[in-house]
Amino acid sequence: MKQLIILTLLLLSANSLWANSMYVDDTLLVPLRAGEGTGFRIVHKGLPSGTKLDIIEQNTASGYSFVRTAGGLEGYLPTRYLSAEPIARLKLARAEKELGSIKSENIELKDKLNDIQTQFSALEKDHKSTSSNLSSNSEELDRIKAISADALNIDRRNLELRESNEQLRNELELVQVENIRLKDKSESNMMLMGAALVLLGVVLALLVPMLKPGKKNDSWA
Repeated sequence: MKQLIILTLLLLSANSLWANSMYVDDTLLVPLRAGEGTGFRIVHKGLPSGTKLDIIEQNTASGYSFVRTAGGLEGYLPTRYLSAEPIARLKLARAEKELGSIKSENIELKDKLNDIQTQFSALEKDHKSTSSNLSSNSEELDRIKAISADALNIDRRNLELRESNEQLRNELELVQVENIRLKDKSESNMMLMGAALVLLGVVLALLVPMLKPGKKNDSWA
């Protein structure tokens, strides 16, 4: 007797701890009764399959569960009509809802993919344009470098020519000074030669009469 009481208490405590939700199975309408058995009064003529119920207590001995509907109606029904998983119709509805959500997400992802592809095409076009500009700039840079090198060579050549011209100018000035000196010396020599010729003429003028004999004799006579 004591063991039976302990077993009953254990069953009652287990039933009191059972507090989850279950669903009316895929069967016909299940009546909700006021007690555990078909002899009790029906409080609801038939819960449709798929109805979600809160399990207040389950009695494994009687095979009945004390449940509560979403509207607050409480009663007993056979546990065999309950399922821990939603019925196929609810599963299908849930699956269709998830499928609709996945389709919407798929459309959104496709739109994002199209946007990304458009951006990629624009970036690829910009990349090609940038590469073309870079190639053009490289060619222009090479041309500028070549021009710069030519300009440096020309500047170096101009410097050499300026130095050469300066040297020639100095040499020309020396030649001009030498010409002036030679000219002055030539004029001085001409003057000296002229003076010498005049002096020679005077000497000859004095000597020639003296060298004529006839005139000397006549003068002596």
